[in-house]
Amino acid sequence: MKQFFKIVFGTVIGIFLFLIICFGLILLASGKKEELKENSVLKLELNKRIVERETDNFFSQLNLPFGDAEGSIGLLELKKAIKNAKSDSNIKGIVIKTSSVEAGYASLEEIRKALLDFKSTGKFVIAYGDSYSEGAYFLASVADKIYLPEEGGLELNGLDVEIMFFKKLLDKLEIQPELFKVGEYKSASEPFIRENMSDENRKQLTELLDSFYKVYISNVAKSRKIEEAKLKEISDSMKVRKAQDALQYKLITDIGYFSDAEDFIRKKLLIQSKEKINYVGYNHYLSVFSEEEGENTSANKIAVIYANGSIEDGQGTDNTIGGESLAKEIRKAREDDDVKAIVLRVNSPGGSALASDIIWNEVQLCKKPIIASMGDMAASGGYYISMACDTILAEPSTITGSIGVFGLFFQGQKFLNEKIGITSDRVKTGEYSDIGSFTRPVSSSERQIIQSEVDRIYESFTQKAAKGRNISVDKLKEVAKGRVWSGTQAKEIKLVDMFGGLDDAVNIASEKAKLGKDYKVVYLPEIKTALLKEVLLQMGGDEDESALLKSEFGSLYPYLKKLKEVKSYEGIQARLPYEIQIK
Repeated sequence: MKQFFKIVFGTVIGIFLFLIICFGLILLASGKKEELKENSVLKLELNKRIVERETDNFFSQLNLPFGDAEGSIGLLELKKAIKNAKSDSNIKGIVIKTSSVEAGYASLEEIRKALLDFKSTGKFVIAYGDSYSEGAYFLASVADKIYLPEEGGLELNGLDVEIMFFKKLLDKLEIQPELFKVGEYKSASEPFIRENMSDENRKQLTELLDSFYKVYISNVAKSRKIEEAKLKEISDSMKVRKAQDALQYKLITDIGYFSDAEDFIRKKLLIQSKEKINYVGYNHYLSVFSEEEGENTSANKIAVIYANGSIEDGQGTDNTIGGESLAKEIRKAREDDDVKAIVLRVNSPGGSALASDIIWNEVQLCKKPIIASMGDMAASGGYYISMACDTILAEPSTITGSIGVFGLFFQGQKFLNEKIGITSDRVKTGEYSDIGSFTRPVSSSERQIIQSEVDRIYESFTQKAAKGRNISVDKLKEVAKGRVWSGTQAKEIKLVDMFGGLDDAVNIASEKAKLGKDYKVVYLPEIKTALLKEVLLQMGGDEDESALLKSEFGSLYPYLKKLKEVKSYEGIQARLPYEIQIK
């Protein structure tokens, strides 16, 4: 009987969704687009994960009462919405609702610049949060009015990085990591061979965070008209512990609730105190103006090619960079006569050294302008695929560099034999046929072979980087050694050319190709969301494994995620030494 009701319920839901989809397709086919009302306010609810760009969302196009299934917002689309709102006479202002935003600081810098550009027209920006994390406040600080409830909190106490170490776990399991590396700062292996940070790792992390927080303090101080030294003192001493403190130190403008923020908005809109505010949501606003972008009929194209995620051999996935697949996208763009310039948008901690080199080769073969735009991180393999570009742009808070190589293998003979009772035996045709096997220790001759290969790849990496940056190999090696740099530091040591975001990179590509304004931007690779997958997500089905793990394990999720990623560390890698979680 229970199975019967499941079948009936599933059938009813299926019919319901089918009718909605049919109705939506009729609406889309009719070509009717709801016009935006005058005196509107763009509402940006940013308590979500910021990703590079969004997948096509069928349901959002229909303006149906479904939420954002993946709980994320595309940086590309968000900036487009803000930019369009700037010149949209129907949009009088923006209200930001955020308490905690999941994004790197480079992404937040790009959003912040877009909001400041919007404000330059004289339109208002209002921020409201039940509380503000450090990242959320970084965005909110640009607002004309910042509201915080009486019992709300504002986090302003500095940045920290926490690294998880698994050596004790591996010791208990009797699994032995076998490490090969070049560069004293190449600390990707530390979580598996140490119980704490090395001195070199602590040094680079300290300097990295200091660089980030200088950018943070400088931007917030400028927006709130507070001296930088004073703001740093407030942060270091954690003087803001309640809403009244935030008001006293001029970090917010008002202690109040969203209803109080709405009273102010009504005054700005010149409407009555009880009159309904005409809000337009982010997804709806995208659907209103997105069709207008298709009107550009220029034959000249600038291709923005996204390289997002860890770099792996082969085709990759929706969330990783495949060496073959990305190389193919670059090759298609460089061989397309209509594509006059390319922007490589990189947001990657690196990964496979081989896949990185395959992508690099396609970049250096490009005879038309190719510009690298670094997002939150373009480190190790992420830097490798960027270094042959004509110009490299980064934000001050981009994580980059990490020019180094390591090899990591795990040997689990004792784990198999003594912990779970599995033994193995083999035959082979040569002495090294089973090199890197999990079931036996690495021999001294094998160790020499693997280390020499790691050394060779490092030499190749540094020579290619030196050529790309037009400096000597010796000078390049001084700033390599696997060391991670902030965008600010990287510009000083000439690993990047200038500060800027994706829009700046597109402008530079246009200038180098001498296109003026006669071009249109195409974004590659094309991404589509399968309708069935989207239906499942909208129904609350957790096809997104990470979302399921987060909901089930909460604060333990980062540890599970790190353990799951261990398998991708095997082999020779050009990878960021750790996943940096800046709170």
